[in-house]
Amino acid sequence: MSVQERKERERAERQRLIVATARELAERQGWDAVTTRRLAERIEYSQPVLYSHFRGKREIIGAVALQGAAELAAAVRAAASGANGPRERVAALAHAYLDFAERNPAVYDAIFQLDGGLAFAQEDTPEPLKDAFAALLESLGEVAGDGVPPGLFTETFWAALHGLATLTRAGRLPPEDTGARVELLVDRLAVV
Repeated sequence: MSVQERKERERAERQRLIVATARELAERQGWDAVTTRRLAERIEYSQPVLYSHFRGKREIIGAVALQGAAELAAAVRAAASGANGPRERVAALAHAYLDFAERNPAVYDAIFQLDGGLAFAQEDTPEPLKDAFAALLESLGEVAGDGVPPGLFTETFWAALHGLATLTRAGRLPPEDTGARVELLVDRLAVV
């Protein structure tokens, strides 16, 4: 291995460490607790080293969001692939989405609530965000109904899931009724 390859590998490992540490800190104490000073202390590098990887907290949030979007896409696909038939796929997708939001609140916030400097629904949208939407579209597109554009249906269903995730987490909806809400959403929106 050349010196250059070793340096690139070490740089990539430092970047992974910064993102993992930020994510862990945010999940435990919230995003307000994530500062470059705190991250530098935790990973035992200087703040200038952090700034050589990320210009600031916004870019770190963006990196966590991209990682989280890839995980969300994988979770949705895994759940949908294990289901039989369109209705079961949509219900499994919805439960996987809501479970992801509940288990990873700081990552969910990084993807959908916080400014990570990422473009959504544009030409320059990063691939992990496009893929997370595609993971939803794969199952939802087949239940959109006649004359309903699959992308538009997916956006609407996703908005409903996001609302359920956000309102449940905020204590505005009782979590014990999540299953009934998913059933209602699937029964009323999806054409199966």
